[in-house]
Amino acid sequence: MPRQVPYVDLPGQHRPLKAELLAAVEGVLDSGQFILGPQVGEFETAFAELCGVRHAVGVNSGADALELALYALGLGPGDEIITAPNSFIASATVIAAAGARPVFADVREDFNLDPAKVEAAITPRTKALLPVHLTGRVADMDPLREIAVRHNLKIVEDAAQSVRAEYRGRRAGAFGDLGCFSLHPLKTLNACGDAGIVTTDDAGLAERLRLWRNFGLRTRDDSVLWGFNTRLDTLQAAILLVKLKHLETWTDRRRAHAAYYREALARLSPVLCPIDLPHERPVYHTFIVQAERRDELKAFLAQRGVGSAIHYPVPIHLQTVARDLGYKRGDFPVAERQAGRILSLPVYPELTEEDLAYVVEQIRAFYGA
Repeated sequence: MPRQVPYVDLPGQHRPLKAELLAAVEGVLDSGQFILGPQVGEFETAFAELCGVRHAVGVNSGADALELALYALGLGPGDEIITAPNSFIASATVIAAAGARPVFADVREDFNLDPAKVEAAITPRTKALLPVHLTGRVADMDPLREIAVRHNLKIVEDAAQSVRAEYRGRRAGAFGDLGCFSLHPLKTLNACGDAGIVTTDDAGLAERLRLWRNFGLRTRDDSVLWGFNTRLDTLQAAILLVKLKHLETWTDRRRAHAAYYREALARLSPVLCPIDLPHERPVYHTFIVQAERRDELKAFLAQRGVGSAIHYPVPIHLQTVARDLGYKRGDFPVAERQAGRILSLPVYPELTEEDLAYVVEQIRAFYGA
C-alpha cells in the first residue's frame, strides 16, 4: 500500500482546532444572533487590519465580493473590464453578470497579468482592470496602477487566493479601489462553507457595500437602494476568527513547503517550479509546477497515492460560455501553453517532511531521475 498524500486534507486542518471551533459555534448558538451578529464586525475589523486597509465588508462568497465591487463602482452595460484568461471562471462571470464585457490579456510566466498586454487591450470602453493574484502571488501592481492612472480606470483586485500575500511591503487587497477575497473551504483562510470579504480605504464604498449586501436596508424598515442578500454568516465569522489566529503559522508552513519543493526539484529539468522575487511574498494557495508530460505525471502520482490538481486546464476564453466574446485558440499563447503544463502539488500546512519527500520521490521516479 503506497503512502497516501491527498491534494487537500481539511479534516487534518480541523482536527486540532475542533474544540476551539465548536466553542465558537456554541457561542453563536447560545446568542441566537445568526445574521450580522457581533462576530461579523469583529472579523471585518481584524481582516481590515490584516490587509492594511481602513474597511472590510463580509459577504456570502468570493464571487459575491467581486460582483458587489463592480456594482459599487458603477460598472455595467457597455463597459469593458480587463482580466486574466487563466483564472477560475468566476473572475469573468461576475463581469458578464454585471452586464459588462470581459476582455482578456495574456499573462507572464508567474501566471499573473502582463501589464504590457493589458495596456494593449484598452479601448475607449475600458473602465476597469480586474487583476487576479493567482496562486497566492500578487500581480505586478505598480505598472498596473500606473496604467490605471493614465487611462482613468478603476482597479478591482481578485485576491481570492492571496490572503496575507505581499508585494513591495503591502498586502493583497490594499492596491485597488476594492479588494475581493474568497474564504471558501479550499482557501488559505477558509470558512466551513462559502464566505467572502471586500476591502477598501474608501468609507463611501464601504458604506454602499454594507447596504447592498443586506437588501439596501439603512434601518429594519427603510431600504435606501435595491440591494441583495449576501451577508457573511455569523457562524462563519466565528469560525474564521478562530482560524485567523493560526493563519500566520499556516502561511509560513506553506512557504516552507514551497521552498522544499523548489530545492528538491531544482535540477529536474522536466519540472519548472515557481520562484519568489525579492519584492514579493507569495502565500502559495497553490504550488503550481510546469511539467513535461503533465497528464501522464498526474496519473502516475495518483497511482502512487499522491493527489494533485490542475488550476486551470481550459483558459476562460476557450470555454463554451466565452464563444460570443470572439476569442480563438492562439490569442493568449502564454496562458494556453501553461494550461497544458501546469500541475498543482500538495502544499497545505499539515504536510510533514516525510510527505513532501515522498511527493518529490515519486516525481523523480516518473522522470527516471
